[in-house]
Amino acid sequence: MKFTFSIFTLLLLVSFGAIAQQVPNEPMQANYTGMVTDVTYVPSIASRMSELTPAKVDKNEMGDKRSLGPTVIIGKDRQVQDDYHVRNRHEMEASVRVAPPIVVFDAAQSSSQPTDPSIAVGPNHLFVVFNTGFTIWDKTGTTQLLGQTSPNPAIFPSGGCCDLTVSYDNLAQRWVLSFLGSGAQIAVSDGPDPLTAGWNVYNISQINDYQKLSVWSDGYYLTDNTSSSNRVWAMERDEMLLGNPAGIQGFNLPGIVTSGFYSPQAFSITDNTHPAAGGATIVYLQDDAWSGVSTDHMKYWTIDVDWATPGNSTVSANTQIPLAPFISVFDGGSFSNLSQPGGGIAIDALQATIMNQAHFRKFGTHNSAVFNFVVDTDASGGELAGIRWMEFRQPADNTPWTLFQSGTYTAPDGRHAWHASLAMDGSGNIGMGYSSMSGPGTPTTVRVSSYYTGRFDGDPLGTMTVIEEVIANGNANIPGLRYGDYSKIDVDPADDTTFWFINEYMNSGRKNVVGAFQLAPPGPDDIGISQITTPVSGVLTAAEVVTVDIRNYGSNNITNPMLQYTVDGGPAEVEMYTGTIAAGTTEAYTFTATADLSGVGPFVIEARTNLAGDTNAGNDGLTKVVQQQLGGYCQPMATAGCNLDGIKMFVLNTITADDGGNGCNTEPIGSPQGYADRTALSTDLSNQAGGNVYTLQAQQNWTGGPGVEALSVWIDFDDSGTFEPSERLISGEFFQADNVLEDFTLTIPTGSALGPHRLRAKAIDTSAPGDILDPCTDFDFGEVQDYTVVINDILSVQDQDIIASDFVVLTKENNQFEISLISAFEGVASISIYNVMGQRLAFNNLEKQNDRFVYKLDMSYAGTGVYFIKMGDRSSGTFKTGKIIVK
Repeated sequence: MKFTFSIFTLLLLVSFGAIAQQVPNEPMQANYTGMVTDVTYVPSIASRMSELTPAKVDKNEMGDKRSLGPTVIIGKDRQVQDDYHVRNRHEMEASVRVAPPIVVFDAAQSSSQPTDPSIAVGPNHLFVVFNTGFTIWDKTGTTQLLGQTSPNPAIFPSGGCCDLTVSYDNLAQRWVLSFLGSGAQIAVSDGPDPLTAGWNVYNISQINDYQKLSVWSDGYYLTDNTSSSNRVWAMERDEMLLGNPAGIQGFNLPGIVTSGFYSPQAFSITDNTHPAAGGATIVYLQDDAWSGVSTDHMKYWTIDVDWATPGNSTVSANTQIPLAPFISVFDGGSFSNLSQPGGGIAIDALQATIMNQAHFRKFGTHNSAVFNFVVDTDASGGELAGIRWMEFRQPADNTPWTLFQSGTYTAPDGRHAWHASLAMDGSGNIGMGYSSMSGPGTPTTVRVSSYYTGRFDGDPLGTMTVIEEVIANGNANIPGLRYGDYSKIDVDPADDTTFWFINEYMNSGRKNVVGAFQLAPPGPDDIGISQITTPVSGVLTAAEVVTVDIRNYGSNNITNPMLQYTVDGGPAEVEMYTGTIAAGTTEAYTFTATADLSGVGPFVIEARTNLAGDTNAGNDGLTKVVQQQLGGYCQPMATAGCNLDGIKMFVLNTITADDGGNGCNTEPIGSPQGYADRTALSTDLSNQAGGNVYTLQAQQNWTGGPGVEALSVWIDFDDSGTFEPSERLISGEFFQADNVLEDFTLTIPTGSALGPHRLRAKAIDTSAPGDILDPCTDFDFGEVQDYTVVINDILSVQDQDIIASDFVVLTKENNQFEISLISAFEGVASISIYNVMGQRLAFNNLEKQNDRFVYKLDMSYAGTGVYFIKMGDRSSGTFKTGKIIVK
């Protein structure tokens, strides 16, 4: 091992921060033109149901190029004031109540990190996609018309991996999907029913990564994250709608500057009113924290394609739109940004990204486009995520765009708000869905949850006047730092009024939740149960107190409403809330009648309001399941036996439990069938970031094929004798084969309690009765096994390739540094730069170049002093460290 410093006088001509091509800011022709002649027709899903396979669930962090992260210049953006729009908040911000959601349901479940949820809305269907699969629902959210299905071979016959996206071409009444694999594949339906329509599939090898698809008058447009060149791809929409060979053209964006990650957005038409051909608009934020950017602003370009004579196709020079200063950099560009409640893993804020999607709408007097990105509204050392949103307008098709309004939205109670998507309805009202969770100063615990806000046409500019409404609250922390990457809002073509929003949260597993809402006044008389506070799972008695929260969603005050609750569908306990619940408020109520929960359980408690004339009965009731836990940890039973089901082999770190065959593992003798107490077996695990990710291996022997047998794993970190949803680290992930030891990813939350804790693993046949997400309930076929894990704060086994590496720092002129790790390590390396107070100032993941990883560090804006560098393997926590001196 060697660690060396060298001094060079070579002038560094181009800083690493401006790694995008230095394309002159002048109009350019297309830099690629061609034809897509590889077109495959795929018959309808309905005609091939027997050929379909369940969606695969990738348990690992997605390997997209976004994971390499952005590059920033330390000290270049020295903002000392909090976000301008937050400091100048309009008095009408969050002042108008609207109706609660019309529909809320969990549309998909995936263990991918992230799940990449997206949605498109047609006249009668909701088409929901996630990273590796899709599903189709009706608009009630109660009927799943197609279960979670793999894109291959259902729509894409040539395979593929991930980054599935969907749009609905409203004018043509066609569905348009994109999927990565051997480049990108684009599928266009030949009708509006996604189940009965066939698909024309185009293979486009030139597209690389993190594609975002948009619908425009003269083409389908994809932005592409690629290090070779920064391109936008246009595809010939008219021919693709006919299933014919189609033209494709690629364009560089003149004068663009990136942070190393490339995520512009092309405007996408919301409804069925199209502008004239040409003028396809691309937007991208430009942060003055990046090299080559002097002020915070937006850039936009317009693309005019000529499909008949491709040599006439052009992309414009960029136009700069000044914005109020913003901070779009979190934690030096790393993915570990927003701390979750209770010390959970800090998750990705999705920085340097125009969020999906940039929606366009043509009105009688002007054209509008709305879009957003995340900002840090706190200019101090802390972080508070907010949403910088804006509306561009142009007076007519193919005329210049100007900034009509811009604002920064922050959530109430000091919560983070990010991962947003916004669109306009037919009246010009803006609806915006977003993610939110507790921030540093939030007085209560709010897990990652889904919300919406909005504004009405004519409201004060730059102001989200609508008081936020919750779509769904999460019940656990995200079990990994990757979150998102997509969310999406669409406007229903059936009424041009209803907004449909999808994003990611935890609800007894990693779910994609859909909420439909309208920006409409609340109904006059509308109350419902919003939460059942007590009882909770534990040692339950014959006299359990039932406490609920009553929300007045309506515009009228409600006096003395009647309430009720039932247990397991039994007789209702009906009581009156005495008093008035003011419009828009929530009140708690404790029933006088207690509940007898002394039996075995589980118990299903349903509470509801009984208001005569309630204008929205859909939100009256709420259901909660509580578990009885007698005599220590619950011991569920395989009521029908184990057979080939359950865990036939279990491996975690130093634990190896080989059962050597089939049948039930019941330990000790006298335990319930299929339950094994193996807490005498223990292993040490780390809660330290960089060393807290483990491969858990398990085997089942049932030959039913993938998507049947599933595994969940909990660790009782608080040693309460119960396994709460927040303690579930693997959530119903499917085995893919039988008689094979398969890998599952187990991530120990950073900061989790030290010492010994009980680990529970449950594997069952999900096609038979049983709940894979419940640690205590019985099931037909499967097994439950308990082990002991000892959590410590010591990093896991080090990577020997990193230990043997040479770490070289070259000091160049003007405080420029070239940092190299010469290594046999073949994974993705990471680098962090810290100040003497231990604050991380910059972060990036690096791909190997020949025999080394190289990072060019620009410290010309940094203050004088000593800085520390850490470079190595984040997954094993093995690093080389050194220091530099900035003069």
